[in-house]
Amino acid sequence: MFFSTIRKTIKGLWSLGVGLKVTSVNFFRPPVTVHYPRQVVPSLEGYRGHVELVPSAEDPGASRCIGCGACVRICPGACISIKVSHKRPHLAPKKTGKPPDHDQGHFLIPMPKARALPGIARRSPTSFKLNYNYCSLCGLCVETCPAGALAFSSNIYLAGYTRNEFKYDLLARLEYRARDKSRPAEGSRVQDNGRDNHSGGLRCL
Repeated sequence: MFFSTIRKTIKGLWSLGVGLKVTSVNFFRPPVTVHYPRQVVPSLEGYRGHVELVPSAEDPGASRCIGCGACVRICPGACISIKVSHKRPHLAPKKTGKPPDHDQGHFLIPMPKARALPGIARRSPTSFKLNYNYCSLCGLCVETCPAGALAFSSNIYLAGYTRNEFKYDLLARLEYRARDKSRPAEGSRVQDNGRDNHSGGLRCL
């Protein structure tokens, strides 16, 4: 009984010494975090914010999304919902030949009609909504998208009071970014007279 108590005491002291060693070593190392909001990190590379739609190269207000639904099917939180429209391009107009003029009179020579190839329906989203309350930021939707239409945002200044504030219409946000290109990029700080106008926050659930 006596030796068992001594053994437990020695083990406890050894464990305490190991913990104090780790603490003392890291105590003299430079910190890896910053004192927000007095300080900010110089780069947000690698930060994963909520997903956003990537604009197409032809139209900044339109998305690259092809409406395949791969992101909806693979999302483990079922937080993405889209509605897709099928737009079929106009068929090629039928060409009719004009009768040539002959010396013996006007003869209507039937010309072969050009066959209109069936148009291929183009799928485009009419609604693309994200419920960020259920998003786990796993990135499966970004990796799975065959058109590269989804990317992580760098919006770290994100706060709200209700769950509804984290339900995003990504198509509306894409159109807003296209109309207002002059506004500061997401994740950047806007300062006025040396004071920060943004307040940081966490997602409220």
